[in-house]
Amino acid sequence: MKKRKRILTGDRPTGRLHLGHYVGSLVNRVKLQEDYETFILIADVQALTDHFEQPGILLQNIREVVRDYLAVGINPEKSTILVQSMIPEIAEMSLYYLNLVTVARLQRNPTVKDEMKQKGFEQNLPAGFLVYPVHQAADITAFQADLVPVGKDQLPMIEQTVEIVRRFNTLYKKTIVEPKALVGEVARLPGTDGQAKMGKSLGNAIYLSDGAKTVEKKVMKMYTDPTRLRATDPGHVEGNPVFTYHDAFNPDKEEVAALKVRYEKGTVGDVEVKRRLVEALNLFLAPIRERRAKYEQDDKKIDEVLIKGTHRARTVARETMRRVRGAMQVNYPFSSP
Repeated sequence: MKKRKRILTGDRPTGRLHLGHYVGSLVNRVKLQEDYETFILIADVQALTDHFEQPGILLQNIREVVRDYLAVGINPEKSTILVQSMIPEIAEMSLYYLNLVTVARLQRNPTVKDEMKQKGFEQNLPAGFLVYPVHQAADITAFQADLVPVGKDQLPMIEQTVEIVRRFNTLYKKTIVEPKALVGEVARLPGTDGQAKMGKSLGNAIYLSDGAKTVEKKVMKMYTDPTRLRATDPGHVEGNPVFTYHDAFNPDKEEVAALKVRYEKGTVGDVEVKRRLVEALNLFLAPIRERRAKYEQDDKKIDEVLIKGTHRARTVARETMRRVRGAMQVNYPFSSP
């Protein structure tokens, strides 16, 4: 039987997941788990690079992320869900990889540069943040992942991983799988305020666990067309977040098309367009909320998923590390088994 290719994906545990996560990755993970050996890594160590002053929030955040995974249809029997810090082989591999990349190269990484600006780290950059692409390379290669689903903005991270893998395989012995990026076709979902990025810290997200009233409140406050002063004014559909959400979540495509025509002609107001979006979103979220409710107070079930997944992942990572040590000739006779 032909061995299935491996995929590694993951999230930082910053709390509940939102619609942007669903469009950007979760819906694909549900599909991919049917055809690939899938590892989903909860990157708690990476979360500490900019939450190191509040480590106590991670436990609850990790559980919230897993609840969202289960709610959207990720099956822990098909996808291995693991916690990064519980795999010590990742930390060991990261230390080895740090010798294979320069500080100058890390500083040139476009993704790191962009995130440094977003977080205001230009003057006081934590070393852990600068080297997180190296840790990410260890995440990917510890499980010998063939493919890594990413958005276009994350391609520099995969390129950095490939550089490290090639240097390792050339310097020592061809041991590590060289991963390839699996770039998603879906555009990023904008925030409810019209900003390009949706996020918890920006306060512009609709969460998978939001109740019907909360969804209604957030949608009715959504940014639309600032040039449109009255409902009878012709409006712009392009770049209008309300219609972007309709395209992503409203299953009635004929209705969406008709609303766009009416909006551009000035024969439908923002309130009606938003009301129709509220209905579409709540229809979409209802089964997710129902599944999530089963795990809302059941920390024990969530922890069982994490224990089993992390144990399964550790078995794979141990084998990778055994091969890495062998290639580097640091598998000493007095090493621990």
